[in-house]
Amino acid sequence: MPSSISNLLERAVVGDRLSADDALRILHNAELASLARAANAVTQRLHPEPYRTYNIDRNINYTNICTSGCRFCAFSRHAGDTDAYLISREDLFEKIRGTIDLGGNQILLQGGLHPGLDIEWYEQLFREIRENFPEINIHGLSPPEIYHIAQISGLPLATVIARLRDAGLGSLPGGGAEILVDRVRKKVSPCKVSSDGWLDVCRQWHRQGGRGTATMMFGHLETPAERIEHLERLRDLQDETSGFTAFICWTFQPGNTDLAGSPKIGAFGYLRMLAVSRLFLDNFQNLQASWVTQGLDTGQAALLFGANDMGSLMIEENVVAATGTKFRIDEEQLRRAITRAGFVPRRRNVFYHLVEPPGGDARPMNVS
Repeated sequence: MPSSISNLLERAVVGDRLSADDALRILHNAELASLARAANAVTQRLHPEPYRTYNIDRNINYTNICTSGCRFCAFSRHAGDTDAYLISREDLFEKIRGTIDLGGNQILLQGGLHPGLDIEWYEQLFREIRENFPEINIHGLSPPEIYHIAQISGLPLATVIARLRDAGLGSLPGGGAEILVDRVRKKVSPCKVSSDGWLDVCRQWHRQGGRGTATMMFGHLETPAERIEHLERLRDLQDETSGFTAFICWTFQPGNTDLAGSPKIGAFGYLRMLAVSRLFLDNFQNLQASWVTQGLDTGQAALLFGANDMGSLMIEENVVAATGTKFRIDEEQLRRAITRAGFVPRRRNVFYHLVEPPGGDARPMNVS
């Protein structure tokens, strides 16, 4: 006899592993208040400390030239477009200096599938960043970008990963996952690496000692069951490698995209999916809130729906902004949101070590 929804929530709270069918039943049927209580209880079990965290970084898009043709993207351009660009070193370094001036210790460096940039270009870029800004972590590229670089360079994936790490790539963001189900990927991003390929880049990165995040963009052409399948594939890889530091989900923003006119998921739908993710991803220590797509009030509420981290201050963000969704805050606003949710705000780095500004030592958080 199938378990009741309340029984499934109780099991998740104490740490029992949910099946994909369990998670789908909860997603469809759980009352939002009950779901919030259960997800928050799991977060409190994993993070009993009185603080919740955030970091300061800048999302630098080194190019908007991309051959992927993703239907959900309003940012990419073709090489011949008048507003296509490849960032200059001068502009890049100015952005990094500005990040450091604001207390940042990391850049999120991502672009697209540029048809003309091979491994040597990225190696030179990372070495110059490391030489000029040794204190900055390069949280860079994404699994599709790394796969593309291997294809362009005619090199094995493991070789490309080793060379990028040696050149200075510090951690791997989980961009380009969208939904890890090929039925969906063929419709929204047909020229991008497959689901298996995305996971294999992460697997090989983890095997070489690298760490990074996992993501999910939902609310476009996927079904609820496919969202859960995405989570299950992430959980399986985390069982295998323990290489993911955090999970971040956010809602698709349809403005200015080929999918414009699609229904836009609001705060309740986002919070429901976040809470289910917290219950299902029992081997992920950290879940981030997505205030960038939902706004600061919903980001604050996310701290009671399974998130233990507010993500980045995001000094600069271009991809979501291109869809017409633009939320901007300063550090004081972010800290105040955490305080109003009932927690002490604390800064961290990408590896979830606390950082005491200015210039204090990093201390490990409660990370298994």
